[in-house]
Amino acid sequence: MTSTLDTPVAVLRGEDGLARSVAADRWFGIAEPAEQRALDAVCGPALDIGCGPGRHVLALAERGVPTLGIDITEHALAHARARGVPVLSRCVFGPLPGRGRWRSALLLDGNLGIGGDPVQLLLRVRELLAGHGRILVEVEPPGHATDLGLVRFEIADTVGPWFEWASVNADQLDDVAARADCRVEQLWCDDDRWFAWVGR
Repeated sequence: MTSTLDTPVAVLRGEDGLARSVAADRWFGIAEPAEQRALDAVCGPALDIGCGPGRHVLALAERGVPTLGIDITEHALAHARARGVPVLSRCVFGPLPGRGRWRSALLLDGNLGIGGDPVQLLLRVRELLAGHGRILVEVEPPGHATDLGLVRFEIADTVGPWFEWASVNADQLDDVAARADCRVEQLWCDDDRWFAWVGR
């Protein structure tokens, strides 16, 4: 039986039945150097949307930044709780604490695709932010193929719920942000990963 402190096998399965490889070692490890540098500008209180096993929540907590993680995958949340980080089993589109008071929101690991409509997700996150709050996102590289569909996480022997998912690449981000009445304040590549700060 896999301990919550081990790195379990994880796949992202689409409605076509095909399993996509996922960065499980990354998810269940600690925040990588590129992520740590991206987190440097995060102001608390921060909300990590789709926090998974909580490595970003943990990294921010170690910096003294008040942070809450939310996710719908119970196995990942159990791992986060084993790390001692504050997480809730919540969907970003449902009731959440602190509406209008979060100074930063995180949509890393491609979580801009949660819900299958990145524009609607940004609009929802804007509702949660304080007036000058910002969103830290991670997107696919420029020119990367994007897709949309139903997916679920299968972690160890736990099967998560189906949810809609989309991917966004760096070329598309300006348009997606503008349609949500937001703007891309900064876009950069670090260690072959693409991050951006999106503000109102």
